[in-house]
Parts: sequence; structure tokens; C-alpha cells
Amino acid sequence: MSKYLLLITTDTSVPASEEDRAQAPDVEAWWQSVVDSGRYVTGDPLQPASQAVTVRVRGGKVRRTEGPFTEAGEVIAGLDVIEADSMAEAIQVAAGHPMAWTHAVEVREFVSMG
Repeated sequence: MSKYLLLITTDTSVPASEEDRAQAPDVEAWWQSVVDSGRYVTGDPLQPASQAVTVRVRGGKVRRTEGPFTEAGEVIAGLDVIEADSMAEAIQVAAGHPMAWTHAVEVREFVSMG
């Protein structure tokens, strides 16, 4: 099994329809189903992007910028880490996430460092 990051994003430029919002699965039910299947590793929602701090080191000095990295309409809202046998299986799990119905979930496989 490989680990996959489900990067939960909100995107104000591509709003979900009321029908999609009404049909979105319950987040607790989605979470419980992933836990029960043995795929869940960890995850949590994040504080709003307005509370982010961006850190860069330039010329040996730490530079910090208050707020999100960019002024894009899409911001990171949270993350989940799951285990799956393939990208296709990870996509299937992500498609059940309520935020996939109302915003977006980016799926990325972790690179094994060992």
C-alpha cells in the first residue's frame, strides 16, 4: 500500500451548485468509512488562510509574510493522509470526500524516502 495526500482546497472561482451541495456526503460518515476500511492515516482541517504565515530564507535571513502564499481564489483548507493500493483507489476515496462535491480535493502520492 502507498500513502496518498488528499489536499482539501476551497475554490471561490468554481462554485458548486446547490444540487451538488445538497448531495455531498456527510463529512463524519466519510471519515468513519475511511477509518473502518483501514485506509485512514491522519488529517485535520486548517485555520483560515488569513492566519497563515509564509516563511522564506534569503541571504541566510528568515523572512516571514503574514497571510497566505498567494492571493489566489483557491486556498488549502485541510488535508487527509490515506493508504491505498493505487492512485485509482485513492481517487475513489477522494471522490467520496464532501469537499470534492463542493470544492476540490487534490490527490498526490507520497514519495518513499526509505
